[in-house]
Amino acid sequence: MLNRIFFVCLSLSLYSAGSSLSCRWIMDHKFRQHSENSLALLDTMANNSTNTTEDAEVEDTVAFPNLLYRQASKASAEDQLAFTVQILNETAALFEEDHSSASWEENTVEDFVNVVTQQADNLRSCIGSHGHKTNKKLQMYFMKLSSHVLKKMGHSAEAWELIRKKIKTHLMRADQLVSSLLTTN
Repeated sequence: MLNRIFFVCLSLSLYSAGSSLSCRWIMDHKFRQHSENSLALLDTMANNSTNTTEDAEVEDTVAFPNLLYRQASKASAEDQLAFTVQILNETAALFEEDHSSASWEENTVEDFVNVVTQQADNLRSCIGSHGHKTNKKLQMYFMKLSSHVLKKMGHSAEAWELIRKKIKTHLMRADQLVSSLLTTN
């Protein structure tokens, strides 16, 4: 229910402020459509999951990078989009790892990676031609997810369920970042 409300708000803000960013891919609501698709695929993975989690143990190991999102929200429009592209790219790379222990259908995971990759590629086209530096702290965060959660837990179903939950939060925060960018310009 909250996801639907969020996307209605996102849709309205894209409609009312789309011209301020001058990115046709976002103005044509493709970013929103891809976001809805990626979140729906993550939800499908949860519905197909028989995994259990021990959230508290992993939360202590790899805390969500709220500070990085706050810093990104104060950056230029292009830097905010570059940050979002990096999140999407890191997410796709993470889901390329061995997920055979998760009880997810392979097609669902492949579709998820494809949607997130398309979203990153198209959002990248909205960024100016000058190169954007990789956010090293964000890169390290995703490396920790890989090494401290997936590898330490043997790429288990439980590890993947924790990753799925964290990635859902990332995708929702990335949507909020882009949405706020469009409404403030």
